[in-house]
Amino acid sequence: MAFPAPPTAANLPATAVDANDLLRAPTGKAASEASGLGSSDNGVAAPAPRREGPLPRLPTPDFVTNYSRALDAVWTGRDWSDVVLLVDTLRRCWSENRQVFLCGNGGSAANAIHLANDLLYGVNPSSGRGMRVIALPANPAVITCLANDLAYEEIFAQQLSVLASPGDLLLVLSGSGNSPNIVRALLRARELRLTSFAILGFTGGRALELADHPIYFPVHDMQVAEDLQMMVGHMAMQALARSGRQ
Repeated sequence: MAFPAPPTAANLPATAVDANDLLRAPTGKAASEASGLGSSDNGVAAPAPRREGPLPRLPTPDFVTNYSRALDAVWTGRDWSDVVLLVDTLRRCWSENRQVFLCGNGGSAANAIHLANDLLYGVNPSSGRGMRVIALPANPAVITCLANDLAYEEIFAQQLSVLASPGDLLLVLSGSGNSPNIVRALLRARELRLTSFAILGFTGGRALELADHPIYFPVHDMQVAEDLQMMVGHMAMQALARSGRQ
């Protein structure tokens, strides 16, 4: 079988790249200047020059105004006695060395994990003696095991059955209040004689009646509802950090 002859300079196509051309191509500062970019001493393209002075002030965008109005509508003039009760109950759990459990789905699950960190460490970083707190959505091995072997609605309730004791506290975070695993967790908390709180939005759903102490915000916006979970949690954390373990 005959093989074609290797290409030569005479038979290369017009678009072929000659190795000698590559060797002669500009590099470093020359390449940067040829491309229109700045250059630095080491031959790497320099970043665009920094803008001097502050950016011009623009009118407040509608999306910012609308979001802040949604917060203000449920924030201003609210009776905060339910949050005061949450802080007092968390303080009692801390003092009596009881456990606190948090749960939620999606963004609320992320909030539960965040607030568990704040209660475990953030309430007393100087001594490291924070609260005994567990975020039930935090262990993916446990979650997928229980969802697979039992049912997804049991992923929080079953953990409570194993870990919780009477007098512990369950804090539920939910936008709708109707997620089956949230409902099951609150029912299990009753069976186990836990004290339950639920931070809720929209209509509050079934959790509004199942929680011992609902903290309800009538806001029909999931992102605002999730922000309110964190705001309440952070207010509680700061109040506990100021008062300390009693």
